[in-house]
Amino acid sequence: MTKETGTRNKGELLVEEKQELLQGLKARFEKNRHRHEDLDWTEVQAKLDEHPEKLWSLNEMERTGGEPDVVGYSKEKDAYIFYDCSKESPKGRRSVCYDRAALESRKKYKPETSAMDLAASMGIEMLTEEQYRSLQELGEFDLKTSSWVHTPEKIRELGGALFCDRRFDHVFLYHNGAESYYKARGFRGSLHV
Repeated sequence: MTKETGTRNKGELLVEEKQELLQGLKARFEKNRHRHEDLDWTEVQAKLDEHPEKLWSLNEMERTGGEPDVVGYSKEKDAYIFYDCSKESPKGRRSVCYDRAALESRKKYKPETSAMDLAASMGIEMLTEEQYRSLQELGEFDLKTSSWVHTPEKIRELGGALFCDRRFDHVFLYHNGAESYYKARGFRGSLHV
């Protein structure tokens, strides 16, 4: 909060919001031990305490329906890895085209924003195909929805973008025009803490 205005700056959480978020993350962590069998919440909590700025991004993931949870630890980055683990593509991030160029290319019926812009505004990264497939090893996700995934530049230069879902007990990778958007397609993000 700024003293002059009494308003919050982007990236800040109120004490109550922080406590509520941490309680929710801890409860999800404990309920879903299969996602992080060898990890300990007290160590995750210590990292979050060291990097309080990451709480804002986690809160944005939570606020938009992502249900973020720890899915691993990177020794290389000395960081815990959070992914959106909601059963379906996060509800508050659907009906978006792939990126800013795709959004600007639409003449009619433009969506509010793009997946890449929204991820950047939240301080998170969109999952890659590899990350999406690793998430699917932890459970069954996107049985009714689909999620944009980070698209290689060569595909994007040709106007395409990639998305994934799970059907028939198999993870599928598809392509679409980057400017397309559907009410059942959003994106999943990752955050290192």
